[in-house]
Amino acid sequence: MSHRYKLLILLALAGAGCQKLNQSPGDKYTDANYWTTPANASALLNTAYMQMYGSDVFFYNEGLSDNCYCSRGDQDGAFSIASGSFNTNNGRFESEWSGHYSGIKSCNVLLDNVDKVPNYPVDQKDSLIAQARFIRAFQYWQLMTWFGDVPLFDHDITLEESQTIPRTPRAQVLAFVLSELNAAQAVLPASWDAADLGRITRGACMALKARVQLYEGNWAAVASICDSLIASQTYALVPNYANIFSITNEHNSEVILDEEFVPTQRMYGWTFDLIPISAGARDNALGPTQSLVDDYLMMNGDTVTQAGSGFDPNNPYVSRDPRMTATLVYHLYNWTVPGGASHTIYIKPGSDTTATKHADEYVPNGGFGSATGYYWRKYFDWTAQPGENSGLDLILIRYADVLLMDAEAKNELGQFTAANWTQTIGALRTRAGFTDPNATQFNAAWTQGQLRAIIRRERRCELALEGLRVFDIRRWRTSEVVMNGTVHGAMFGDPSVDGGYIRVGQRIFNPARDYLWPIPLYEMQQNSHLTQNPNY
Repeated sequence: MSHRYKLLILLALAGAGCQKLNQSPGDKYTDANYWTTPANASALLNTAYMQMYGSDVFFYNEGLSDNCYCSRGDQDGAFSIASGSFNTNNGRFESEWSGHYSGIKSCNVLLDNVDKVPNYPVDQKDSLIAQARFIRAFQYWQLMTWFGDVPLFDHDITLEESQTIPRTPRAQVLAFVLSELNAAQAVLPASWDAADLGRITRGACMALKARVQLYEGNWAAVASICDSLIASQTYALVPNYANIFSITNEHNSEVILDEEFVPTQRMYGWTFDLIPISAGARDNALGPTQSLVDDYLMMNGDTVTQAGSGFDPNNPYVSRDPRMTATLVYHLYNWTVPGGASHTIYIKPGSDTTATKHADEYVPNGGFGSATGYYWRKYFDWTAQPGENSGLDLILIRYADVLLMDAEAKNELGQFTAANWTQTIGALRTRAGFTDPNATQFNAAWTQGQLRAIIRRERRCELALEGLRVFDIRRWRTSEVVMNGTVHGAMFGDPSVDGGYIRVGQRIFNPARDYLWPIPLYEMQQNSHLTQNPNY
């Protein structure tokens, strides 16, 4: 979005407001006086945009996966849910439920009343309706992904009605989501002019449909949609991986859907507790795990555990996938910012012998540094305000994901070829900086199972710290493996214990229960028609 459009969203919050399921969209208007101008309708649409996704969830969802470990507090349930120490009144469950229904209410109010607006140009009104239907579909999809069956309604409801609606079967919610996305796709443009950059496009509808179908395992549908997106040539990989997430490169050729922010107007400060302390952080609350680090390949295309890979445990970050350096911070990392001085990040205990201690060192059972021995680099904004308050947009869907979805679908269909490799995994690795043929070229001897492991590893490394890993391990049904047991950090510990990899904490995932979240206790108390998910 242009800054002009972003600021319109902010103004909409003052006029229309972000409201709960049982509240009206604003306390200064009534149905009799609000629906008088297209501008008022647009203001409520802008509010719905604001309600799509939270920056806190974007970052802390990584703590619900094996990519990161939440070591301080319980932001968005990242510690309690991952450790299995939660109950049904956990704040994350309630905020997830009520937040999505607040967004649904904004869309329903808008769709119920937009025809009342006089002299509304038809093309503009149709576009507004299509955007609202996309956002409503997105909200319902998030709800069904976490909770399964959820109450489904396509119009504004009263408080009394909200207390009587039972859960709708998940299959019916899914059908509604796909129908809404198809309807929006038929209306929305392939792109917007400069004044409206960031609005939902036809490509965003297609990409979200592909992701919805991916989570369902509907491989033929995923492949068909992704093939159409690729053939459209609407999007392209950014040549430099790190530049995708740069404040100076927003709305780049890879962005399909993002969450918009505006410096000094709408900002977030979560990196204040993610980046190295010597780079301006307060402390570290969410450290990348050794598990994530281990999945980055050597530059020759081998994994770190393969014989002959060249991996040196005494120099574990040398000759590794360059995306690792663009994503996370490790011991002896060279921290640089454009136009600023660089410095070395010392994390291994006792390693910082400089005159001025940088405070990034790992301290067992204490200190403000990372509990895992790793910090975040991705989404660092060198132009951030004090407290690391940033206006950098957060990308929800990008073109690389389309390529990865296409590769996964083709492989599951048994249709993955050398040409598919070149167009997807090969293209991503070449963009990342790999040159060794062992890393960039297709091997016809690979089995479907071997390709599955390769594609899943590629997905993890390419999309790391972008809030998607938790959904992947849940749809693959691997959470019960990767989210159970000890979490490890860097090799700063006793060599006789776990090979020296520090023990950070324990996690528990119950496969008979945890693939669905519980219906929040508060919602069950308000609506006796709601049933609970199994084993809660």
